[in-house]
Amino acid sequence: MTNQLNHPFKTPPYLKKGDTVAITCPAKKLPSGIGEAVRLLESWGLRVLLGDTVEASWHQFAGNDELRTGDFQRFLDDENVKAIFAARGGYGTIRIIDRLDFSGFRDHPKWIIGFSDITVLHSHIQALYKTESIHGQMPISIPEGSKFSLEILRKALFDESIEYSYKSILKNRPGNSTGILTGGNLTLLVMMSGSVSEQDYTDKILFIEDVGEYLYSLDRMMWNLKRSGKLNNLKGLIAGSFTEMKDNDIPFGQNAEQIIMDHVKEFDYPVCFNFPAGHIADNRALILGRTVSLQAEDYAVRMIYKTDHL
Repeated sequence: MTNQLNHPFKTPPYLKKGDTVAITCPAKKLPSGIGEAVRLLESWGLRVLLGDTVEASWHQFAGNDELRTGDFQRFLDDENVKAIFAARGGYGTIRIIDRLDFSGFRDHPKWIIGFSDITVLHSHIQALYKTESIHGQMPISIPEGSKFSLEILRKALFDESIEYSYKSILKNRPGNSTGILTGGNLTLLVMMSGSVSEQDYTDKILFIEDVGEYLYSLDRMMWNLKRSGKLNNLKGLIAGSFTEMKDNDIPFGQNAEQIIMDHVKEFDYPVCFNFPAGHIADNRALILGRTVSLQAEDYAVRMIYKTDHL
């Protein structure tokens, strides 16, 4: 297993051709098949196992809580399964997170991949097991995913070099910093507050994104982070996509990026906008729990993973 002297998070074994990966639905049910995603993973040389939840339905969920728990647990415990892809997000992972037994995962970590509602899993395994995971495209989003985002996901899983450089259409707060990358969907991060799945934000570079929220709700969630001290000691803040944001009949008066900056204006760490990750086609994979170097200029951002392997 790869690890690093100054990186306290464990790195699961990277994938290689011939490895087995699993697809399961810990939250909402699939609206259609995921054949295109299976074919893509197979083209990478992987063997794909499909969980019972892939075709299950119980109200809005991919089967009841017992089925979804059992499906995920089976793949957690199967040492032949080297990575678990959440087929989609939606809502429901929080209903099963406390039913899952991660003792086998603790001793034999494996990659867990997903975004949105899967932030529950990312936060949980970082808080309790100090293990890296991947915020990235899921089988449901693969058909619409950009070719670049899918290639970045493959590189992240197969231990190929990746870094990010992009131009922001909004002005960033410049600066350079180094810290452990963490975060995910803002709504779910706030929902972890006060639970065993809540992680320590101190000295982290925090990534946040969201979709379909009201602007006042975004402001309320940022107040939660601020009042709980989570914004005080960050090494940096990365705002990904905030898509399909909604407003009330009486306008809130600020857009998403203005709301975010207003809550961190007194701090001096770099703040980046328009990072290509979240509920967008170009949802580029992020290795959460990995130490990164963040370099922000007014309208340019570069992020480099630290990979000083033992």
